[in-house]
Amino acid sequence: MKYLFFIMAFFCFEQTFAQQKLSLTLEQAQAYALEHNRKLKNASLDIQKAEASRWQALASMLPQAKVNFDYSNYCGYEMNFGPMVIAMNPSGNLAAQVAVALSGAQVIGTQLSAIALKMAEINLQKTQLEISNQVKTMYYSILIMDETLDLLSKNLENMKKLHQFTENSVKVGIAEQTSADQLLVQIAFMETGINSTKRSLEVLSNSLRLLLGVNASDEIELVQKMDELLSIESALQLLKTDFSLEKNYNYQLLKHSTDISKKQISMSEWNFGPTMSAFYQYTKKTYFGKDEGFNMTPPNLVGASVSIPIFSSGLKYAKLRDAKISYEEQLNTLNDTEEALKIQHSQLRYNLTSAHENFETQKKNIEVNQRVFDNISRKFEQGMASSLEVTTSGSNLISAQSSYVKALMELVTAQIALEELLNTDNK
Repeated sequence: MKYLFFIMAFFCFEQTFAQQKLSLTLEQAQAYALEHNRKLKNASLDIQKAEASRWQALASMLPQAKVNFDYSNYCGYEMNFGPMVIAMNPSGNLAAQVAVALSGAQVIGTQLSAIALKMAEINLQKTQLEISNQVKTMYYSILIMDETLDLLSKNLENMKKLHQFTENSVKVGIAEQTSADQLLVQIAFMETGINSTKRSLEVLSNSLRLLLGVNASDEIELVQKMDELLSIESALQLLKTDFSLEKNYNYQLLKHSTDISKKQISMSEWNFGPTMSAFYQYTKKTYFGKDEGFNMTPPNLVGASVSIPIFSSGLKYAKLRDAKISYEEQLNTLNDTEEALKIQHSQLRYNLTSAHENFETQKKNIEVNQRVFDNISRKFEQGMASSLEVTTSGSNLISAQSSYVKALMELVTAQIALEELLNTDNK
């Protein structure tokens, strides 16, 4: 039992030691995610894979060298040409060959691999932008949820004070027990809301941990506050920013994908073209010290060939036609995407404008409901308002706070969505 205790203590110590605490600003959190996020690591590996494929295509056009060694033993067999007998002694050949083959399809293949490499690089940039914006959204969400928790906690504290005041009034006979009971039920609802908010906050924290690529047990402290980060002026400035298709990563990827489709047509056309090859071979033959037999192996050999396809039963033509159709489809998709992105830009501008207007309205609404609740609370303490009025104004305040938090989240989401489309960042 004693040993078990020590083992458990050591395990707990090891777990505690393995934990880390990160205190991060928004910019630091984004930088940390760009360094440790696993999705980004995969995007970086995709670039390495594309680079390897590109070198494979280039290497296929470069000379290829190989060395062969073979050994033959005829087991004492002799070639009999009447009066002439030739002994077939054991022999070995050491051959070195250099060959090169070239076709138009190989050239197109290198061009395709170069485009694929460029697409991998753009995809990495796109993933970096997405991860940064996801971290920003999660950072803001946690701060907003913290603010919600603070608002609910203040409401609960005020309601508990009113409930205690009512209980004291009941004891001296100037208030009814039902009034205290109503407030107690309201307190229970508030506590339930706070507990639910805490669970939602933990879910958001776990999502941020996943984006940062840290352990689930690591503690994350957000050192910036919402008032410090939220800039209405910067958000509204986005409405004046012109939209450039060329800066949008999705459009860039689709454009390169269209280029690939066009190159596939050239690839299919080169199926009708010739393939040229040439080689040089040097061979050294040995009979391992025995008499040289019937030797027809030249020490030097040079060769070249040109292969020209003539007839393939329409197979190559069908592939060419298929490539042209695919390219036409890709062009239609590119044109549709151009219009869709322009429409999306307009829609996101509308969303941000509406979100800002709603946020300003909800900010005024929460201020009014807070004043109403404070006024009715004072009247209740003076016996000029009922407990029903208190609970009603408290519910209205909670509803106003919920609408304010929702409007704030909509404003942040609309701002980040427009930033991502414009490929810009207003921190």
